[in-house]
Amino acid sequence: MAASSDLNQDGSDEQQKRSEIYTYEAPWHIYAMNWSVRRDKKYRLAISSLLEQYSNRVEIVQLDDSTGEIRADQNLSFEHPYPPTKTAFIPDKECQKPDLFATSSDFLRIWRVSEDSKVELRSLLNGNKNSEFCGPITSFDWNEAEPKRIGTSSIDTTCTIWDIEREAVDTQLIAHDKEVYDIAWGGVGVFASVSADGSVRVFDLRDKEHSTIIYESSEPDTPLVRLGWNKQDPRYMATIIMDSAKVVVLDIRFPTLPVVELQRHQASVNAVAWAPHSSCHICTAGDDSQALIWDLSSMGQPVEGGLDPILAYTAGAEIEQLQWSSSQPDWVAIAFSSKLQILRV
Repeated sequence: MAASSDLNQDGSDEQQKRSEIYTYEAPWHIYAMNWSVRRDKKYRLAISSLLEQYSNRVEIVQLDDSTGEIRADQNLSFEHPYPPTKTAFIPDKECQKPDLFATSSDFLRIWRVSEDSKVELRSLLNGNKNSEFCGPITSFDWNEAEPKRIGTSSIDTTCTIWDIEREAVDTQLIAHDKEVYDIAWGGVGVFASVSADGSVRVFDLRDKEHSTIIYESSEPDTPLVRLGWNKQDPRYMATIIMDSAKVVVLDIRFPTLPVVELQRHQASVNAVAWAPHSSCHICTAGDDSQALIWDLSSMGQPVEGGLDPILAYTAGAEIEQLQWSSSQPDWVAIAFSSKLQILRV
């Protein structure tokens, strides 16, 4: 993922012939975006619109390997209430379960892609017992170890753990003092969240009364907006401070003190993604139109002048979304303006 499109310097002839970057232009501004996980649906992604109106759109697109074109299937394009804040496919690499994906906006919705390539709404999940409305859901994370579980974060200060098979709330807890902006699983019964209150908190479902504060932003009233938990080495997580150009990497064994701060973006960082296949690589992207990949294997030792990224890619506009494919780990997807790009790293 260098600045040029020749990303694999030592690639074979066949790899050289195949493009390293594929682009899809949506008919609207893209916000939520994610990779399919199933082995039998390579290069498939879901994208959704950011339109300032009730009616928004979701599309499922797929790269046709033979033509090099990313195409939308009109049967898999549908209307969605409000812009989804996130979308994700079920973490089911081995194709053992129905082909599901989820979206979050006013509610958590679970969709099923049927065998005959149609999308049907399977569940609409409202975590508020007292009302048919609920506080907008800012994000969610699907539990890889136990795919019947999804955790959501909300502006009403709560995190809700759903059992999507029973369509019932497992656990709902007040997680923070202010809006909760993101949530990430770190194992079967452990999750973390970040909030407008500036803290990263870790929760263990076996002891719901307590949480551990792993980090608090140094300036008061600086919200933390994104959280990535390193799946390959769960000691590490990364978070983003609102309107800040730095990424804070934390070691949960040593709370409150960042293990490293990544400071090479020139504008606000919007997204982080840990490598799904390596414990020490992370990708970050932001309003400077840059996607940067970092090697954190030296993060214990101080580096003169701070750490530099090992790869950089410049997109055509501010990058708002970034996802690293867990089933095809040499591919990263970014979204900027109305474009989706998939990049070989």
